[in-house]
Amino acid sequence: MGTVELISANTLLFRAHIITYGAAADAVLTERIRTEIEAMWNAPEGRILHNLKPLRLNFSITADWQPDLQPEDIMQNTNPLNNYFRIEEFVNGNISFVDALGCNTGFFKKDNLYEGSTTAAHEFGHTLGLAHPTDLDFRGKGIPGIMYPRGTLVDPAFQYDPSVPAGQNGGTMHPMYRKVRAEDVAMLQISKLQNDFVIGALSNVWHDDHSRFA
Repeated sequence: MGTVELISANTLLFRAHIITYGAAADAVLTERIRTEIEAMWNAPEGRILHNLKPLRLNFSITADWQPDLQPEDIMQNTNPLNNYFRIEEFVNGNISFVDALGCNTGFFKKDNLYEGSTTAAHEFGHTLGLAHPTDLDFRGKGIPGIMYPRGTLVDPAFQYDPSVPAGQNGGTMHPMYRKVRAEDVAMLQISKLQNDFVIGALSNVWHDDHSRFA
């Protein structure tokens, strides 16, 4: 979730602020998340078509680790820039997630956030309203887009283990090979331009520690 502003005749600026909390969150990991999201979503130099005119969409992401964050800080939030993610070693279901398409809250599993993992950029795509593709057989099509989930069938070079037949253990997409494509940026639902407007909606969900499920 975030705001979009027309900053020139040909350029839009998307802004969002990442706030992390939880026992596994820290300043270094928070900066890694911020950098990954901003760098990956800017990489394709994507454009949005509006009134038959292509506009460049730039992404500006800031971030802050808030170890003393309280539930009311999230639940009473009215700032559309703020996106809140709890980070823990253990997550029920063993996978990072956000609360809905086009939301501003979620829960990250620390093991999913290694350098180059693409998990943060993928989950952030969900907060922008993007779903997983319906066809998860991407073989013969090259580098998979950022919104393809774990389990996607890809060419051997993009698997966990290139020597394993597709679909077997190790024979599915390794998330580190995902890239944000110009097509991903183009899918964002920006249908009108004002001085300032919002992508997504406030979910404002506080997440408790999942360790009781362990």
